[in-house]
Amino acid sequence: MSGDFPEGAAVGGAAGNLPVQTRSFVGRQDELALLGTLLRPDGGRRAHHRQLVTLVGPGGVGKTRLALQAARRTRSAYPDGVWLVELSPLYNTGLMGPAVVGLAVMETLRLSDETTRSVLESLIAWAQGKRLLLVLDSCEHVLTDCAAVVESLLLAPGVHILATSRRRLGVPGEQCVEVEPLPVGTGRDDALALFADRAAAARPGFTLDGTTRPVAAAVCRRLDGIPLAVELAAARLSTLTLRELHDRLGTRPEPEPLDLLSAQDDRAEPRHRTLRTTIGWSHELCAPLERLLWARLSVFAGGFGLDAAQEVCADGPLSARWIPALLDRLVEQSIVRRRGPNRYGMLDTVREYGANWLRELGEEHDVRLRHREYYRRLAREACAEWNTRRQALWCARVRTDHADFRAAVDWSLDRSEDRAAALEITGTVGFLWRYSGHTRDALPRLDRVLATGPAPMPDTDPPPVPAATDPAPGADLVRALWTRGAVALFQGDPDTDTWIRRCADAARRQDDPVFLTAATYIAGGHLVICGRPAEALDVLSTAERLPVRDDWLGAAQLSVLLSVSFAHLMRAEYAPARTVAEEVLEESARRGESWAGTTAAYMLAQADLGQGDIPSAIHNATRALTGNRLMHDTTMVAVALDLLANAVAAAGDGHRAARLLGINEHVWDITGSTQLGSPALAAARRACEHRIRDTIGERAYEDAYAKGRSMSYEEGMAYATDAPTG
Repeated sequence: MSGDFPEGAAVGGAAGNLPVQTRSFVGRQDELALLGTLLRPDGGRRAHHRQLVTLVGPGGVGKTRLALQAARRTRSAYPDGVWLVELSPLYNTGLMGPAVVGLAVMETLRLSDETTRSVLESLIAWAQGKRLLLVLDSCEHVLTDCAAVVESLLLAPGVHILATSRRRLGVPGEQCVEVEPLPVGTGRDDALALFADRAAAARPGFTLDGTTRPVAAAVCRRLDGIPLAVELAAARLSTLTLRELHDRLGTRPEPEPLDLLSAQDDRAEPRHRTLRTTIGWSHELCAPLERLLWARLSVFAGGFGLDAAQEVCADGPLSARWIPALLDRLVEQSIVRRRGPNRYGMLDTVREYGANWLRELGEEHDVRLRHREYYRRLAREACAEWNTRRQALWCARVRTDHADFRAAVDWSLDRSEDRAAALEITGTVGFLWRYSGHTRDALPRLDRVLATGPAPMPDTDPPPVPAATDPAPGADLVRALWTRGAVALFQGDPDTDTWIRRCADAARRQDDPVFLTAATYIAGGHLVICGRPAEALDVLSTAERLPVRDDWLGAAQLSVLLSVSFAHLMRAEYAPARTVAEEVLEESARRGESWAGTTAAYMLAQADLGQGDIPSAIHNATRALTGNRLMHDTTMVAVALDLLANAVAAAGDGHRAARLLGINEHVWDITGSTQLGSPALAAARRACEHRIRDTIGERAYEDAYAKGRSMSYEEGMAYATDAPTG
């Protein structure tokens, strides 16, 4: 029920997620000038304008870096943001199709659509009226699916796309720009400039002079000016002299073929051969344990930390205690890139070489098994500590390592012989995804592990829910069914009743009454969402009151109480609603957890408003807003903002309330379901708007509302959580 807004992202301002530039950009001035023209958002009024521009070229030629530099230069032209969508982590995902690429776009845009609409329907609906630039990187891994998503997105005239690919997408209207190697010896010598820049980093004090220039130029010519090859060679100056580098390149060995590189575009084969040979030469110069670590690191789908590298890659001759030093060596050689404090990653072409070597070594299965077990253990620990003060830390960890959690789940789902492990990791990760903004990743995988028929694909009808008793009864099954049911009830899924039944059946088979409490939440919460509070209270009252646990079941226990409070609010029974919410808030504070406490603060604000305690309503609504913002729960940020605007309006500050509604228009925009589709919430929003208009007048309302809409997400949140200033 959450969307992932990182600090610094904005909704509606000059927004985006472009990474901070950590290395100098060299050359490409002509290409940047051309892209500046092609990417200018002129609405199609000029002949040079294109909605889709694709940078095409072999691996290692610098497409991504060029795309990012061009995107940075044009950022101010796109008020709804410039967003980098990295598609390479999808290469090994178990579920494919246009919806998987579309989901990557949704996650990048921080869209938290909680409806049952398809991914593409949600994207197209959201994109209408927007003006933004998407940078789709590494499309060749998912070329056909990417083309389908691009065609759909381009139906929105304000959406512009800059793609990078080893092959063209083949979409009508596509403008392809061939990215060539950097020139060498043509008067501009961009390749030589790049070499000198990277060489100075590897060997401080290195400069081009009458002695070094001709040797360095010869190195660049031998590498065909391919940027990645030049950088890999320059990094070797940390251990070699320039002359030794030149001489060794003259006798470099031919590496094992890289099918992924060579098969993408036969026309570029000579340059592919140069790059493969250079990577192979770098590989040969690595020490044996460096080569082994390189190969094993290739199983990571996204970035990775030192702890992950040590646990996944250590085995046999490669000791965990040696990995930090070996990682530093691979960083020095530009095989591995630093992505932040204790965070690393690899370029696609380098990772592909390592993956090919891992297969040659016959180690792929064992290393992927250790990778799965590492993330399986993390997910298990996160669920065990979810209802504690470590909750926010786990939520952040799940978002950071999302690509690798997904890869671990998919690898398990593809191995039918290990159903127990697949059920456990899908259930634990699915539970965490529900709270961390990745519900749409959770659903197809939960449906797959919980079905007895064919595995469903995203955006297709799920297989029939089996009527027979679920196999493998146990805690893992209950957790998976509970998570699937919890998502279903918030989506308004017509199959929610089926998930309620299956969860209750599995819970009854456990020798622990807390499992029955968890199942009761699904049944009672569904009635609350459906607007049947009296029936909900009857069902929820059957839940046994037991000591609250530290694990995921504790979160389910608190959810029962929150549903009780909300049901009382729907019946305007403010005193009992307050009593239950205060109980949850006290329990949350004692544990240091965030999610339930933040929701309880929202319930208290509703009760305050109903009882006429306006200052307390503003205080508690602000608490709820602040907590939901810290948990990156976009949907509840929107709900809390509506409530805060209502309380501020009741306090007589119509101008501030109108601005809050304007700010919230952007936030609701990304949830896909205004006011959660709830008639009660929608009615409260309309009543608030009418009250403000009557108080300050139509003109003043529209002016204040427009000011709120013009604010970025961060500006809006800062304004909303500050003390009122009038």
